[in-house]
Amino acid sequence: FDPRHYAGTHCYGFPKTGPHRLRFLLESVKDLRETLKKKGSTLVVRKGKPEDVVCDLITQLGCVGVVAFHEEVREVLSWFKGKISEVSSA
Repeated sequence: FDPRHYAGTHCYGFPKTGPHRLRFLLESVKDLRETLKKKGSTLVVRKGKPEDVVCDLITQLGCVGVVAFHEEVREVLSWFKGKISEVSSA
């Protein structure tokens, strides 16, 4: 979970995610985790900026073969890919 989604935005100071949407997201993640558990898998959930969380995972695991993103905003995706490239080339 990216904390920036729960803070005020530059548009009138409203949060990107309000309490009802947050509850929906938490319930959805809980349901997904339970479904995966029944199938013998698991779901790892992290809190933090995605660029930091993915960098930490790369450091902890030594390498990551595949990283998938949901494209929210093209500019953010381009910036994020640049950050990942910096870490993976270091």
